[in-house]
Amino acid sequence: MYRISHLSLLVFFAAPWHSEAAIRAYNATVDNSFWQVDKVSRLSCELSHPIPNYGQVIFKTAASKSKPLNFTVDMLIQPEGYDIAAIKSIPPVWKPGHAAKELASLKLLQQFDAEAENKTAWLMLTELEKGNMPTLYYQDWYNDADKIKVGLSGVNFRDKYTQFLQCRDAMLGYNFEDIEFTVLGYQKNSSELTKESKKRLDKIGEYLKNDPNIESVLISAYTDSYGGRYTNDELSKKRALTIKTYMTELGVEDKRVEVEGFGEKRHIAPNTTILGRQLNRRVVIQIAKQ
Repeated sequence: MYRISHLSLLVFFAAPWHSEAAIRAYNATVDNSFWQVDKVSRLSCELSHPIPNYGQVIFKTAASKSKPLNFTVDMLIQPEGYDIAAIKSIPPVWKPGHAAKELASLKLLQQFDAEAENKTAWLMLTELEKGNMPTLYYQDWYNDADKIKVGLSGVNFRDKYTQFLQCRDAMLGYNFEDIEFTVLGYQKNSSELTKESKKRLDKIGEYLKNDPNIESVLISAYTDSYGGRYTNDELSKKRALTIKTYMTELGVEDKRVEVEGFGEKRHIAPNTTILGRQLNRRVVIQIAKQ
């Protein structure tokens, strides 16, 4: 028959407590769990969640064809070294019998906020939608005896998540890189754009209406060699000014829009063919951001 001493019992019951004490946990409680949708526009949307005494997490997406999602851990104290954080989905107490599951890993880089891209970010959002708590686990970089546990609370999440998805759905399907350099074509002997160019200009205009950070717009207009040099000089200026008027009506400051009319100069194709002349009848729009 085995005899169990009082000291053995003390060690047995104390071990789990010491293991748990080595974990410093950060998460919002039911009373201070807040989710907020920020920077709502047709160019960007953010869904943020403050974590008391730790910082905040941010899910953000930007206008583009795919509208990718990015997850950022904005820490009050940034890493002092390089490490990997495990991301697990932890079921709430009202889901007895459900086990935690591994979701992904997250790189921690020295003096940088941690970031994860599209797939991992969506995994975390879907777990929150199901009522689970995506949680980060990593080694404390200041105390080798401690591990850090950072939980994202699902309390007050659903309504804000719906707002975030609606904002994302309304975003433009293109970004600044798609419109910063554009060549538009014109009808023969006219200041009227081709149908394709009108669509392109409308696309640019929709972007400009939503971006207050446009620094400058340079509009350079050209013609083919038909119609006389003076006439073509005036026609190119008219084409450039027409585009400028369109841009300023969308809210771009007049002083930020510069126009140039080059007439028959700087051809990009021979004027001896219909196709060549069509290519030469153009306006080039170059847009810069602050």
